[in-house]
Amino acid sequence: MWFNISAAPFLLTGFPGLGIFHPWISISFFVIYVSMLLGNGTILYLIREDHTLHQPMYYFVALLAATDLGVTLTTMPTVLGVLWLGHRAISQGACYFQAYLIHSLSIVESGVLLVMAYDRFIAIHSPLRYTSILTNARVVKIGLGVLMRGFTLIVPVIITLSGFPYCGSHVLSHAFCLHQDVIKLACADITFNRLYPIVLVSLTGFLDSVLILISYILILNTVMGIASGKEQAKALNTCVSHISCVLVFYVTVTGLTLIHRFGKYVPHVVHIIMSYIYFLFPPFMNPIIYSIKTKQIRNGINRLLSLQNKSFNL
Repeated sequence: MWFNISAAPFLLTGFPGLGIFHPWISISFFVIYVSMLLGNGTILYLIREDHTLHQPMYYFVALLAATDLGVTLTTMPTVLGVLWLGHRAISQGACYFQAYLIHSLSIVESGVLLVMAYDRFIAIHSPLRYTSILTNARVVKIGLGVLMRGFTLIVPVIITLSGFPYCGSHVLSHAFCLHQDVIKLACADITFNRLYPIVLVSLTGFLDSVLILISYILILNTVMGIASGKEQAKALNTCVSHISCVLVFYVTVTGLTLIHRFGKYVPHVVHIIMSYIYFLFPPFMNPIIYSIKTKQIRNGINRLLSLQNKSFNL
């Protein structure tokens, strides 16, 4: 069997030394999680119901929102369980599955941001051929490719993780399961589980960021060739939302990486806070960014609110 069901459970951890404040901290997390559910759920609902948003760009926005919703639903039960109810125990099988979803969705989000950069390049470089290049069938294939990459590449380390014996402390340092957290507790040769993630990050996150950068260099080159300054500004304005989401994602990734790599003398609570920022900030900010910066989505929200007001008046 893949998971050893009879094995002793792991123990999740909230904020060390702040246990008496956990009920109050949990209220803040509850508000954040509800905001993320409403924000990303609203984006998905709008794109599904509003036919003017049935375009490749918004299909990719919907995929980003669905990914953020997945991250929210994956971490919310254990985070609120630990902070609100003090429920720390999690079975090894459930822990491996949560780690699998968290890391897979992180790779998926990176991939979605990459294909959104490709979408913006096609829209600006070849606007007349945009819909013929990014047909619905091709968008579906690209989306499936991004999902398959995310959910298959992480499988090897999760399988090996589930086969390790764990001795001594079963206490994890977060309120959710992460591969790098669980692997520290293994009493076995973990060489593969140390090297494979490095290769994986290089082939996904790092490569994706380089390709996104190249896409925007090509976009800028195309925009600079447009004679009208007004048209240049209009073209670049269509990229603002995506650039903002890219910055939110990669700034948090970079911050978390630097803290783990060079923060040896940084208080442990700072490491934990950075982990929460990494997993909560992008799903919280992305719907806000697209609601403010994208006119079509903003108009869709206004229409939705006006319909609700009419229904209340009736």
